[in-house]
Amino acid sequence: MTLELDRPVTRRTLGTETMLVLGLSLGQSAVYALVSIVAKLTADGPLSAQTAALNTSRSARPYLDLTYQVLGIAFALLPVLLAVHLLARDPGAPARTLGLDARRPGQDLARGAGLAALIGLPGLALFWVAAQLGLNATLVPAALPDLWWTVPVLILAAVQNAVLEEVIVVGYLMTRLRQLRWRFGAVIATSALLRGSYHLYQGFGAFLGNAVMGVVFSLFYLRTRRVMPLVVAHTLLDIVAFVGYALLPRDWFDWL
Repeated sequence: MTLELDRPVTRRTLGTETMLVLGLSLGQSAVYALVSIVAKLTADGPLSAQTAALNTSRSARPYLDLTYQVLGIAFALLPVLLAVHLLARDPGAPARTLGLDARRPGQDLARGAGLAALIGLPGLALFWVAAQLGLNATLVPAALPDLWWTVPVLILAAVQNAVLEEVIVVGYLMTRLRQLRWRFGAVIATSALLRGSYHLYQGFGAFLGNAVMGVVFSLFYLRTRRVMPLVVAHTLLDIVAFVGYALLPRDWFDWL
């Protein structure tokens, strides 16, 4: 009896695989974010009076806190490795398929910086409007103690967020949805809405802003087939938010 080891991958298998990858990563985050926003809306007091904190301390013991931070960052990247591993079944190297290689470093950096400026400045304006309308919780981008490792950890967290989100929500998800023969409009909308949904814990302004960012990033990826500029742009945006909040005077951020 001969085992059939090279069976073609069916659409059903690809669909199941995609749901599992999302369930282990940002799809799971979206569910928790939905529960979080419902909890905030049903709590005493308005949404704007509540807090959404990122990069929080995990122990009062500094070196134990550092250990938890580094482990959290490392394990958060495992779904990225899983997605790249699964894409390796397709023809071609997965890094080239995603545009996650170092073939064009100068171009990727320039495009990433341009995207960061394109998204960052209008994003700040949208965040301010949402704050004035009470559509967001009070955001605390960094709540780590003032220690020697705080800034390096925040930079690593920014890189981790960028790699995780751009590889999964743009590169992997859009590749699989196109293989499932979804239309371009549905692919873009799904990627953008997923990006917005796992930011819902911050409020409705964050959902809208990130969904718009998702549309821009999705269109860029469809045009260039490169995730690396998106990783650069996202990393720059998060570094400015995390490190800026940690280092600059707190009263500069009262509008958040």
